[in-house]
Amino acid sequence: MTPAPFRLRFRETVRRIKRDGYALFLVFGDPRVPWYVKALAGFAVAYAFSPIDLIPDFIPVLGLLDDMVVIPLLVAIVIRLLPRGIMDECRERAERELIGKKPKVVVGAVFVVVVWCAIAALALRRVLSSAAGRVR
Repeated sequence: MTPAPFRLRFRETVRRIKRDGYALFLVFGDPRVPWYVKALAGFAVAYAFSPIDLIPDFIPVLGLLDDMVVIPLLVAIVIRLLPRGIMDECRERAERELIGKKPKVVVGAVFVVVVWCAIAALALRRVLSSAAGRVR
């Protein structure tokens, strides 16, 4: 048996990551899950979608290595702390809900846009205040 082409393996890996990300979101809303596991699951999802990293991505190798280590580690810890069978149920539900549609991440998108607008406003304010200081 020949190994699957890289493109197919990559596509399958991306599909599993999307499913598991959405499953973690579902874990966060499950009433059977203890509060501390929900908090950790919420943190893992927020960290994965956050534009802010422990090590910025522009730092060669370490920036991307950060995402490749921290996020899977958080997911592994959440899965290990979950009561038995809940992650499997959430994965199945995520699989059903993701068939043929993309999850709407409106809240995350709005948060990122608001943060970037705030940064741009602060930068503009600083530039204008320093320009006004030079004119005097």
